[in-house]
Amino acid sequence: MPGEKYTRCPGCSTVFRVALAQLSLRGGQVRCGQCKTVFNGVEHEVSLAVPNGTQQPLSEAALGPPTLTLRNAASLEALTARPPDLAAAPPADRSSPVDAPSPVDASSPADASSAVDASSPADASSVANTSSSPAPAMAAPTAADAPPADRFAPPATTSPRGRTIAYVVAIVLLLVLMAAQAAYQFRDSIVSIWPGTRQAFERVCDVAGCAIRPLRDAAMSYLSIESSDLQADPAHRGLLILTATIRNRASWPLAYPHLELTLTDAQDGIVVRRVLAPTDYAGGTADLTRGIRGNGEVALKVFIDASATTQAGYRLYMFYL
Repeated sequence: MPGEKYTRCPGCSTVFRVALAQLSLRGGQVRCGQCKTVFNGVEHEVSLAVPNGTQQPLSEAALGPPTLTLRNAASLEALTARPPDLAAAPPADRSSPVDAPSPVDASSPADASSAVDASSPADASSVANTSSSPAPAMAAPTAADAPPADRFAPPATTSPRGRTIAYVVAIVLLLVLMAAQAAYQFRDSIVSIWPGTRQAFERVCDVAGCAIRPLRDAAMSYLSIESSDLQADPAHRGLLILTATIRNRASWPLAYPHLELTLTDAQDGIVVRRVLAPTDYAGGTADLTRGIRGNGEVALKVFIDASATTQAGYRLYMFYL
């Protein structure tokens, strides 16, 4: 068709079939209907003629990128709000794109019926009217289109500072509970080493129903029998008198031990054996709940009825039940 020209968009390399009348509008400034790039259609004019003069269009590889597409001039939008000498304009609002007509393969001959008639001058409105009805623009998603919120979504987490404070409080509480449990478990040792804490622990035990007992020297590292003697009572036939001294070499109180008295014959054989509890030898004035004081000693005197036995010696031994 006379006056038919071709121009290529520098943004997406789409080739448009245009008319001279369209290019004369606004100094040739047009907007690509494909990518909305504003460019000068005259400066980017291209020729689809084959060098040997045939009417077949050039291949896509000869026209630029291999995705070359030939579109009608109706896909171009003439600029109406910008001055002609403006070299570039910001792209149109992408929220409401204008869909161009279906592309025509560049390898097929150009359809003269789809070109803009060069004999009739065209303005911006006529160019727009020659295009096919554009498809409705894609609307932005609204709140109604959004998927429903997950009702089982986890609650919003607290701030890092809040979590740090919660961790510190939890650690402090755990340490306090551990200290209280250790103090309850080792209350006997604490009271024995620090006697000033006895009153506080006694109040706690009145509520908890526990008792404070003196420590025990199971290995007998600090308790020892300093002296002992077993004699017959001259005033009573068959009555024996046992005297002994138990010494505590530790600096803290120790519990009263049990005593095992063994009577032996002349061949050191066992005649009879008896176990004496602290209540049997300590006497009524001794405080068994506080034990033998540190670096102290206890003297004992026990009367034993041996009228039914004959013995020649004895052995005295300490232990804890």
